[in-house]
Amino acid sequence: MILIVEDNEKNMKLVRDILQAKGYGTIEAVTGEDGVRLAKEHVPALVLMDIQLPGISGIEALKRLRADPATASIPVIAVTASVMASDRRNITDAGFDGYVGKPLNLKEFLAAVAGALEGRKA
Repeated sequence: MILIVEDNEKNMKLVRDILQAKGYGTIEAVTGEDGVRLAKEHVPALVLMDIQLPGISGIEALKRLRADPATASIPVIAVTASVMASDRRNITDAGFDGYVGKPLNLKEFLAAVAGALEGRKA
């Protein structure tokens, strides 16, 4: 199960459709708070987190996930339009397990998802 935290309806549909076409199950949240709540309830294999969200940011949601022993080890990939070098550094420094820029490159996106899920099994 992959948790998608994305407030843009078109981006959510795109990510959901890609993942489901590849056989992944998905659950969805449109705010950071809901993302944290659903992660605690379902303990997904992976979280795909937008950075710019209503309410708490993706970075704050990540901090909350890392602070809870039940969700601390879930891999979290930032999926964001923030593609400046400084943005990417801030995202990496925050502790995300990966980074995928928008608009999505299908191969890069699927490779990041597969890599994060393989790392989880190890």
